[in-house]
Amino acid sequence: MKKILLLGVVAGLLLSGCTQETQNKIGRSIQNWTGTNGVLDIYMGGKLTQRFIKIDKLTTATSTDGSISRNYRYGYGYLDLNQNYIVDQGEKKLYFEVSNYSTPYVFYENPAR
Repeated sequence: MKKILLLGVVAGLLLSGCTQETQNKIGRSIQNWTGTNGVLDIYMGGKLTQRFIKIDKLTTATSTDGSISRNYRYGYGYLDLNQNYIVDQGEKKLYFEVSNYSTPYVFYENPAR
């Protein structure tokens, strides 16, 4: 028990010395490792037009050298054709991209787990 407590204190001290961005990256890598059950809803004209489910992560694109963020996000998920939060027969896993400028979207954890 003391070893676990000591490990937690050491980890806390190490994280407190990191910048906020570094802490966010560590948090995202832990989340990526543990997995998520994300949903991406895409809207056009105020109406839900597409839903992707079972998304592990939504990634911000970066330049080839990795130093500049691009203006879109991408990922892999199942296109939920009937928008019921369940992968039904015939619904396939697809690559998708969403622009930061032209497409309103919402990314959240699946409430129907």
